[in-house]
Amino acid sequence: MTPLTGAGEQRGAEVVDERGSALPPGDGADRVSPSEQTTIQIPAQHAVGEGPGRPTAIQTVNTWTSAHGPIIKKVALGVAVCLVGVAGFAGLRKIADAPADPGAVGNTAQTPGADKSTPDEAAEGVRRAAAGQAVLQKMADAIQDERKSSFLDTIDPKATEFDQQARTIYSNLGKLPLATFQLRYVSDDTGALAPDRQAELGGSESWLAQVEVSWQLTGFDAKPARETLPVTFVTRDGTTYATSFTERFVAGQRRPIWALGGIEVAKGEHSLVISLDSQADADDYATVTDRAVESVTKVWGKNWKQKAVIYLPAKQSEMESVLGAQPGTYTQIAAVTMAELDTPMVGAPLRIVANPKLFEELGKQGRRIVLTHETTHVASTATASPVPLWLAEGFADYVAFTAVSVQDESAAKELFKAVRAGKVPNSLPTPEAFAASSADLPQAYESGWLACRLIKEREGQAKLVKFYRAVHASKSPTGLADAFRTVLGTTEQEFTADWQKYLKRLAGV
Repeated sequence: MTPLTGAGEQRGAEVVDERGSALPPGDGADRVSPSEQTTIQIPAQHAVGEGPGRPTAIQTVNTWTSAHGPIIKKVALGVAVCLVGVAGFAGLRKIADAPADPGAVGNTAQTPGADKSTPDEAAEGVRRAAAGQAVLQKMADAIQDERKSSFLDTIDPKATEFDQQARTIYSNLGKLPLATFQLRYVSDDTGALAPDRQAELGGSESWLAQVEVSWQLTGFDAKPARETLPVTFVTRDGTTYATSFTERFVAGQRRPIWALGGIEVAKGEHSLVISLDSQADADDYATVTDRAVESVTKVWGKNWKQKAVIYLPAKQSEMESVLGAQPGTYTQIAAVTMAELDTPMVGAPLRIVANPKLFEELGKQGRRIVLTHETTHVASTATASPVPLWLAEGFADYVAFTAVSVQDESAAKELFKAVRAGKVPNSLPTPEAFAASSADLPQAYESGWLACRLIKEREGQAKLVKFYRAVHASKSPTGLADAFRTVLGTTEQEFTADWQKYLKRLAGV
């Protein structure tokens, strides 16, 4: 998730892969808020996260059907993280020292509490900002112009460790199809560096600043990705240098994948895979993602960018850094779809972030299911959509399961169990039903999927897509009710009654 806004969901599925076969590893409304012969058995298990975005999750537990039989893997299917609506997720929090909207017109670099500073302190703040911005501009120009020596001239000559990191960052950015790359001085805090740290840095002056970094991937991003980095500056012999990009990260502050280590990049027909592991992983996932994009397009249509960007961290900690998450947050989640922006915005760059350990444990078809599910959220811009969770998650499941054969009895195991016990849902799942603590979480996902499938069976796939689009595009608080009436010719109450009968029929009661 990012400052992510939304919820992270996890869809449980048992994927019977072919003899353990495995691969190595836009347009939304102006609003924030077939098939492989693989059997997917889904004991739904989901984990919904808070914050700006609905992540996709995948949980894997291996069991063997026999000594030489296929591996059965429990897969928690990923879901999109909505970048709107749910506040409180660490990844979607604003950085403590950054302005509320660093990109806002008229926002200028300033020191915290500048309105209370003396004229001399204000002047010093302006001086530091000018010196820091000059360094940042030289860095950005060097990256755009591919002048490595000029870039390295901005690095503190005494910061040996940072020098190596800076060289890696320069190399990484050179591998990306950058349309733009910018660094902008936002604010600083002269008291952020402890006296011991200042003594260690030496020089005539040192300070910590918050810097907005933005970059746009050619052919993939409609708007630049944007994050805030802590940059430490030091002045030696009258020259100011950058001496760290990692000083005092705060909870929820994301880090660009290209700043975490050496990357490998693979570009497919519809995909861009950025890997912190191997080139082989990047190449293989580009192929899988291309197929996922094609599967989504068959259902959603061609009127989207038909592109997806995948991040493949090499370690769990790297995934957490990309997402701005606390350690252990995504231990059981295989993939997360996030908007790479500090504030929610329509058209924000979307990334599918994989959990390296869990994604590797998935078989070929398991990865395809998850990536198709996640890519559905990219196509439908679910991170900036007012659609209810039951429709967003149900539709993503519906699209993912057009690429594989699904056994109803296992796909809706928990829901059928409840129906057979006389506990037919009273209504379509509420947002609360998708909370991580909800006892009805599995049934919520299964219910959403079967609601979407019922629409498809009654009205056809085209009408299901039209219904989703109508709700997504609506700016009215009655958008869902309006879509039921105008697209499906019914009401939510009537549809719910039909859906309840549908569930009973499928469950055999």
